[in-house]
Amino acid sequence: MDKPQIIVHIQKGLNYTLFDCKWIPCSARFVCMGNFARGTGVMQVYEVQHGELQMVKEIEKAKPIKCGTFGATSLQQRHIATGDFDGNLHTWNLEAPDCPVYSVKAHKEIINCIDGVAGLGIGEGAPEIVTGSRDGTVKVWDPRQKDVPVANMEPAEGETKRDCWTVAFGELLRNEKRVGCSGHDHGVIKILPYRHMALHWPTSILNCVCWVEFDRKDINMNKLVATSLEGKFHVFDMRTQHPTKGFASVSEKAHKSTVWQARHLPQNRDIFMTTGGGGNLHLWK
Repeated sequence: MDKPQIIVHIQKGLNYTLFDCKWIPCSARFVCMGNFARGTGVMQVYEVQHGELQMVKEIEKAKPIKCGTFGATSLQQRHIATGDFDGNLHTWNLEAPDCPVYSVKAHKEIINCIDGVAGLGIGEGAPEIVTGSRDGTVKVWDPRQKDVPVANMEPAEGETKRDCWTVAFGELLRNEKRVGCSGHDHGVIKILPYRHMALHWPTSILNCVCWVEFDRKDINMNKLVATSLEGKFHVFDMRTQHPTKGFASVSEKAHKSTVWQARHLPQNRDIFMTTGGGGNLHLWK
């Protein structure tokens, strides 16, 4: 009984496939994103009221929605950026969701992952969005710049295109030193300071990389957590690098199935949670 416990506060069943879920900043509301069985996309806004969930809005779209982030918007706007199965990047005002605030055909295939920076008071610089796709490319977008990405990281000519499953921003304490991290289906993690477009560090964890996240975005790179198939996660010390062996790391067999995500506690970056394919949650320090 002395150990921390994970207690279910609220539980609710949904009638669609749920791909992503994000808290709306500075509120007791969150957005669920996914697709109905009929093949259309859905966003549902829920509010926590008296210990129960009340759905306050349902928004249906033509294409299934795979991922979303509030990271590139201000606390005043709270616009959500989403990636869908048709490769579209949209930014929505949830108060008036009929038409997107920003829209671009970002990729040729499904957008698997998305992250945003310079909104919500985190980091410095432009409000940018990074997307990763099945087409093998990772792109950075500025909503103030129409149709053309700020940066485009794609396989070299003749190189096999590998599915990008996860992306994350880091090192946002200075404008000129932003870092993008991506994880791919053949186990490769890439870190690219995209202001200079030179690959900083590629490594392989052998299994498909399902999720990457820095412990904090707005500091010098400190720790990076990467999760994978077969129940493992890896923690890299981004401040201890060997010339040939790369960054110091430790790995742990966490679950009996795929570890889909790892999320750090904002109040304490030494604590993070992993989510397993069997429905298990594990809390780590």
